[in-house]
Amino acid sequence: MSTLEKIQQLMRDRLGLTEEQVQPGQSLEAIGIDSLAVVEFMFDLEDEFGVRLTDERTPVASVQDIADLIDRALANPEQLRQPASA
Repeated sequence: MSTLEKIQQLMRDRLGLTEEQVQPGQSLEAIGIDSLAVVEFMFDLEDEFGVRLTDERTPVASVQDIADLIDRALANPEQLRQPASA
């Protein structure tokens, strides 16, 4: 499953959106996802994908923007979360 597909599934499950609403080019604003909901969802994605997004939040306007941001974080080892030490 690609990053985009996983994010689409999470958006359907956690945000109650439909398949049509989570298409890659779909505007988050058009489907009623406000900036607070985006920030909360991004925290969920950090946990889900095991990444740490930078403090400098990149603006996201579409479903594809979210997938691109997570893909960049996954490609950058510095942004991968370190396992908690026992």
